[in-house]
Amino acid sequence: MPTIGVDKAALFHALDKEYISTQLTWSSLDADHCFLPRYTTEEFDELCFEFGIELDEDTSMSERPIVNGKQEPAQLKIEIPANRYDMLCFEGIAVMLNIFLGRVSLPNYRLVEPPNGKLETLTVHKSTAQIRPYVSGAILRNIKFTQERYESFIALQDKLHQNLARQRTLVSIGTHDLDTIKGPFTYEALPPEEIEFIPLNQTKKMNGAELMKFYENDRHLSRYLHIIRDSPVYPVIFDSKRTVCSLPPIINGNHSKITTKTRNVFIEITALDRTKVEIVNNILVAMFSEYTAEQFTIEPIKIISEHNNETRQVPNLTPRKFEAELSYINECCGLSLSREETCKLLKRMSYTANPSKSSKDLIDVYVPPTRADILHQCDIMEDVAIAFGFNKLPRSFPGKSGTIAQPLMINKLGDIVRLEAAMAGWSEVMPLILCSHDENFAWLNRKDDGSTAVRIANPKTAEYQIVRTSLLPGLLKTIRENKHHSVPIKIFEVSDVAFKDLSLERKSRNERHFGAAWYGKSSGFEVVHGLIDRIMLMLKSAFITSEEGLEGKDTGNMAYWIEEVDDATFFPGHAASIHLKVEGKEHVIGVFGILHPTVLEKYDLRYGKSTPPP
Repeated sequence: MPTIGVDKAALFHALDKEYISTQLTWSSLDADHCFLPRYTTEEFDELCFEFGIELDEDTSMSERPIVNGKQEPAQLKIEIPANRYDMLCFEGIAVMLNIFLGRVSLPNYRLVEPPNGKLETLTVHKSTAQIRPYVSGAILRNIKFTQERYESFIALQDKLHQNLARQRTLVSIGTHDLDTIKGPFTYEALPPEEIEFIPLNQTKKMNGAELMKFYENDRHLSRYLHIIRDSPVYPVIFDSKRTVCSLPPIINGNHSKITTKTRNVFIEITALDRTKVEIVNNILVAMFSEYTAEQFTIEPIKIISEHNNETRQVPNLTPRKFEAELSYINECCGLSLSREETCKLLKRMSYTANPSKSSKDLIDVYVPPTRADILHQCDIMEDVAIAFGFNKLPRSFPGKSGTIAQPLMINKLGDIVRLEAAMAGWSEVMPLILCSHDENFAWLNRKDDGSTAVRIANPKTAEYQIVRTSLLPGLLKTIRENKHHSVPIKIFEVSDVAFKDLSLERKSRNERHFGAAWYGKSSGFEVVHGLIDRIMLMLKSAFITSEEGLEGKDTGNMAYWIEEVDDATFFPGHAASIHLKVEGKEHVIGVFGILHPTVLEKYDLRYGKSTPPP
């Protein structure tokens, strides 16, 4: 969860509470401040608990650094739930806690027309579809910054970048002094050599390629360069005079830099995700419209994007309407609230709620634009419980639940196989799911076709480059690191491997596999064969054989047999594939054999070994 640091005295003042630093003496206070503290850290901690956030640290209790000859003000470090983007700044925390305490009502965020009656426009070029296709924005007019408000404004952008925006990969924010630039604005994608401007806080003009080289060693910005560096085009926002406003998601131009003297702020937000770009826009303008001359007013802009039918006016601050069932809320919370009582509780959590006219069991709930975390009536139910007070909820015996837990079938099957292998005298191991590319392919005499393994985009070490497609590398590395133990070594693993699968939304799939390895002075082929027979027997699969003098009983439902197979991982003529027939259909479910000498050499193993990897 993100941790937000806020000025203790300022937050207590915003909550209409008083705080006196322990560093002060009575002689240093004037007559207007000669009072005892009315709010303690313990009381604030209790308020945080009731609301569902957590006070992590109070720096007034520890030594604080000296900054510019003055001791840093005491701060409260507050842990915020990961989905409460509206509380990632001082303003959001103060507003939500004041609403919860009943001191203020939910702000009425309003869109207002520009002074000249004509909306600023931001035209999106088709070329942006190949790099960052979505854009949104707004204007905050006649805003009044102090140093503290300015720092909070910048800090909120950083928090949104790190959390919801996933390190700027999904969303990036640019803020500009509107009085230094002139609309209409355009959003384009151009080759890096064609983009020239002076970056923020710099004096030298440079193009996109030079900028990448200039910032590659920068402690702050270097971590974002990879997002667009290898792209043939870079996204860029121009004003009507072709002045570069920003090069998202890297840096803004110095020309439109905002300061504490800025009075009109132009906000542009580019993104890969349409939903997230609007969430970020709504959060940013809602939090800081508090400081505009006409409080809680935002000037919209018009996005012109004809190539993808995304032309629209933004931001959209219309509350979202939900219908919540009173019976569902009462049943989940163990309460007997009326609709009116529930509406009052929801008001404490920043909703607007009224009894529905269509049904006596429904409540019409209007979710403000700042509450992007509300997706279902279960989220509304949770807020009712918070407003009522978790400590006040009636306690009931757990048997009141109407559900009975049961394992997933894949987990149940895995546990059966795991238990049988352990009872047969084999030791379970749990290697890492990541391995190097060579360990998964070259060292096993296998070739990578490019469509099998899931690769790590930016691996920190050569040892963790891909997600394994076989359990065998982990088993062999485990034996390699335990060669000093007495032989034979018998180990097994039941775990997941991963494969590319472009037919799925996430482009990959997991499979649960079983693998085992026998390491000793003999090949152990017959030992591994015996383990397979035992496991298949316990899974009620009959063994079929055509060898002379042996009979295999075919149950008709499930049966298995082995056939010689040519697999480069194993010694020629000493490997077999495992075939399973289920309801008349044949499946190859695995292979086992004696490992090839080159495989043993790669893993620095002395003895021959038999393995039944999946």
